[in-house]
Amino acid sequence: MDGEQRVRGAGHPRWWRQGPPWWTRSGDRERASRWPWASTLLLTFFVLGGSNYAAHQQIGERATLDPFARALLVIGSGLLLWRHRRPVLVVFGTAAAAMLYLGAGYPYGPVFLTVALACFSAVVAGHRRAAWTALGMLWAGHVLAAHWLYRWLPPSGDSAAPWGQEGVIAAWVVAIVAVSELVRTRREQWARERAERGRAAQRRADEERLRIARELHDVLAHSISVINVQAGVGLALLDTDPEQARTALTTIKAASKEALGEVRQVLDTLRTPGDAPRAPAPGLDRLPELVSQAAGAGLSVEVEGSAPGLPPGADLAAFRIVQEALTNVVRHSGSRHARVRLDHDGQALRLRIDDDGPATGADAGGSGNGLAGMRERAAALGGTIEAGPCPEGGFQVLAVLPLEMKVKEDNR
Repeated sequence: MDGEQRVRGAGHPRWWRQGPPWWTRSGDRERASRWPWASTLLLTFFVLGGSNYAAHQQIGERATLDPFARALLVIGSGLLLWRHRRPVLVVFGTAAAAMLYLGAGYPYGPVFLTVALACFSAVVAGHRRAAWTALGMLWAGHVLAAHWLYRWLPPSGDSAAPWGQEGVIAAWVVAIVAVSELVRTRREQWARERAERGRAAQRRADEERLRIARELHDVLAHSISVINVQAGVGLALLDTDPEQARTALTTIKAASKEALGEVRQVLDTLRTPGDAPRAPAPGLDRLPELVSQAAGAGLSVEVEGSAPGLPPGADLAAFRIVQEALTNVVRHSGSRHARVRLDHDGQALRLRIDDDGPATGADAGGSGNGLAGMRERAAALGGTIEAGPCPEGGFQVLAVLPLEMKVKEDNR
């Protein structure tokens, strides 16, 4: 995987699919820490003005607005300042204020807006039962006052309200609850989708981090192993055979130069992710260079077979697997002879790298990181790696890589 793969045809997600940018958990905390003065004042003026207009339209039918009525309207609207911090308290408070207002016989009007907004805030915040209970209490109180207690409540001489009016109020209550529940459900879906996109981005970042770690490990382990061996040869022959020591130093210079070039190429992908690499990724066509480098480290490598045309990802994986296996022979085996066999049947490429042993340390066959990196490379292509000691001695690595890469796409 070179760079981050993007889904074809996908741009920036639409806001109605992922939610408004400000409607996130951090946005919730930010809104809860702020006082909604502007919206509350605007709604208060609207409720007061609308109630005055409604009072003129209902002269003779309902009680006239007095200071107590206006106080109830201001209290009901003012409670909305706490709708983000105390949604349960606010929804019951606005319902109680509206119930007192209607029970006192004051005109119908925008007093219900305060209850609707409080209910919406409570449901969206997750306090569904509190919102339903408050609305149910308000509707039940209105039914009780309009059909049984109207004889003792103002205005005097008032008659029972028609039952059809209760149906309209019940419809408004259901509509408020339905809209609030729809927003709450959609908001939870947005939160799940954001969390899934975050996990997908984290997975891609982890995969890229592991890919870079594997590349750096394979490049540095191989080159430093060659440098280490040649440095030992140069030190041993510095006095007795200066010409051979010069050859060892030349090999060290070539190996370090190649390692620096490959490390620079890997690091360039970090600086400009997604850009095409400046140099082509190594593949099995560079197998003779590996053989030459191994020979410089004192390891004779015999190559059998040839590789078919491979996709770039499979070609790089095959090259790195052979490189790591030969590096492990140089570092951990007493054998100075290794064999690389390539075989394919049209569906899979089989790589076998083995030596005659014996192991020179506890890490026979290589360190855990090297073998783990080989397995990760093979698994990313749908292949397998088998590594272990041979019955007749030595160590063997057997890799099976499919010739058709299995491309993994993230559709989210």
